[in-house]
Amino acid sequence: MAASAPKRRRKIRRRADMSLIGGIRPPIAVLSALLLSLAGITALTFGKTENVLVPKAVLTSQQHFAEDGAVALRASLDESVTDLDRTAILFSEGKPVSADAVLDKTGSVYQKWSGTAVIEIKSGKLLAARGETVPLTVIDRTKLSGKDGLKPRLVRLQNGQTRLIALALLSWKGQPQQLLIASSNLKVPGMRLSETRGIGVVDSTGTILSSDGALDSERAQAELKDFATISAKKSRQNPISSKEPGSGGYAGVSGSLTGDASGDRRTVAGYASLAAAEPGESTVASGLGLSIVTQVGITERASQLARPAFGLAAAGALLVIGGLAIAVLLGTVQRPLIRLFLESRRLTRGDLARPVTVPRFGEAARIGRALERLRQQLRGEAPEDADGTAGARGGRRLGTRALVAVSAVLLLTWSVPLTLLLNRPSSSVHIPAQVVADQKARTETISDRVRRALNEGHADLSAIAALIGNRTSAEDMADVLDRTIEEHPRYESVYVLSGDGEVLARAGDDPHHSSGERPADQPLKVSGHGGKKPVIRATAPLQGKAGAAVVGEFDIDFVNALLRRDGLGQVRVIDAEGRTIAGNSGYLAFEKMPGHLSPLVDRKQAHAKVQRGDDVRIAAAAPMTGGGAAKVLDWSVVSWQPASRLDIPAYTLQNRTVLVGLLGLTAAAACLGWLHIVVVRPLRALADQAEALAGGDRRTVLFPRHHDEVGAVVRSLELIRQQLQEQQRGGRDGSRSLAGRN
Repeated sequence: MAASAPKRRRKIRRRADMSLIGGIRPPIAVLSALLLSLAGITALTFGKTENVLVPKAVLTSQQHFAEDGAVALRASLDESVTDLDRTAILFSEGKPVSADAVLDKTGSVYQKWSGTAVIEIKSGKLLAARGETVPLTVIDRTKLSGKDGLKPRLVRLQNGQTRLIALALLSWKGQPQQLLIASSNLKVPGMRLSETRGIGVVDSTGTILSSDGALDSERAQAELKDFATISAKKSRQNPISSKEPGSGGYAGVSGSLTGDASGDRRTVAGYASLAAAEPGESTVASGLGLSIVTQVGITERASQLARPAFGLAAAGALLVIGGLAIAVLLGTVQRPLIRLFLESRRLTRGDLARPVTVPRFGEAARIGRALERLRQQLRGEAPEDADGTAGARGGRRLGTRALVAVSAVLLLTWSVPLTLLLNRPSSSVHIPAQVVADQKARTETISDRVRRALNEGHADLSAIAALIGNRTSAEDMADVLDRTIEEHPRYESVYVLSGDGEVLARAGDDPHHSSGERPADQPLKVSGHGGKKPVIRATAPLQGKAGAAVVGEFDIDFVNALLRRDGLGQVRVIDAEGRTIAGNSGYLAFEKMPGHLSPLVDRKQAHAKVQRGDDVRIAAAAPMTGGGAAKVLDWSVVSWQPASRLDIPAYTLQNRTVLVGLLGLTAAAACLGWLHIVVVRPLRALADQAEALAGGDRRTVLFPRHHDEVGAVVRSLELIRQQLQEQQRGGRDGSRSLAGRN
């Protein structure tokens, strides 16, 4: 028995030592390390002066500008190839017509090709031609039946220009097969170029196939060649691996470049490869290996991104405030708990001579008073404060939770001002002029994209109407309409109306057509006012059928998709009365546009402006100028975004300040929350258990929940409870023995 006692004591000692690994020390130690690290981050983030000559917002804007050009060129080339294929199919399904009739009808509907021609495949004879001379010598007539025989191809002309050659078969029963050929230039459609901006189309080797804009000087041409070489190399990357994880955005490869400076002028560029609308998909244009490069000259303006004095002051304040918070935790929570742990171990070892040192605050004081009463009970003395009520009431005035809350308040006094108040740019913050100019130019490009898409839709219907006029069967007409719906997602429904408003054939969803409603006189018309969405109708009269017409209702989501471009903010299409027709984000159909945009809308020219007030905004508006069926709509495109979204020095400094403040809040919440869970809550339960044991509860067994300081005190109280039980049992046995002798 004597040998087992030291072994038992060694076991208890090992458990007590293990408890010090966890418990109260790790949260406070981690909080101290995090605050020191955060002070260093604050000093380094704001303490090093960094003069920004070209704000990142300007570079990002060039990247988005190049992406817009790539989207416009890819859509134009794909549309040209698709239209040529569909035109050849529609002609082939009808009665044979002459080559001149094919080109005349095609040219009257579509004005997109530089040159068109029809040749007889077997003999190679040129049957008809329109526009510029089509390079027929590059076409191998013996390989047209292969898999890639009719595949579009790029051809370099003798004058140095490059054309995209598209091919389609014309075949009628009993007649020799013919080949419909169309050539398209590689000029980016609809791009608004300033006096200092140039743009080029580049192939996979870095060769410039087409260029436009401010490229008159040798320096500008040399810079474009350099940018083209770099962009071609970068565009060969995988689009996924070329971006930062989670960045999303453009489906292809895109980025920005910086050129050499000349005085206070520097050339910046953006590049983007032609890519399909959805990642992983492929189109004719995206498979050509082309890229868009755009460059512009800007005036450099030095901006200070950091404030050394502010960084040093913020770091010093954090060290002082954090030191006070750690001192509060060490002096009022950690040290009293460790003292209780040592005092409870002393009592379990039988050292009852010295009174228990009682802490001054919170639950530790309650536990200390309970231990003192238990010491007196183990010695067989009457406790001085038998009920313990006075001491308990005094200790409950300021609990451990309040002490932890004091530390939290100290840390909040540093973090909250950084998060919510400091380094906020004023309304006079400088916005780079190039960013404002790009907002205007990109809004004009979006406006042109919408106009071209509506014109293309009406042209498709005109082509169908020209070829469906001699079809009398509703089934034949429905077949053509079904193919149109499958090939063009822009339509929600397509149908043929008779002169008295009767639907003769339809495809797609149910049309928004009232019975007896005759075809509209205008090529494009908007209805559905007061409903959930606008109904945009395109109408093309049928040839040979008086009053009849082909009507296509555009899918509003198709129009909305044209407006979704990164870096433009909110984009809306509005009509002549300022009502919303489409948008790139949530909106209500036919709602009035925001009042701050009204002064910008001019039906003759585009405008852009920095609007200052409580929130600084960049806004632009561009009317849908140009010819085509969409001209009758009199629409405009408006865009606006808060300047705080731009990556310019003033807002970058604000973002860094907010980030540092949030890091401070996170560190305080994590460590103090950790401390509350592993120490404060168990300590409150322990105080109740200790007072109950000191009050005479000998039946409740005490179990430690964790192997830490609080758990060690619980184990000591359990040993004391067992000793008191044995003492009480011995007293009863002695009383019975004495009574038996009497």
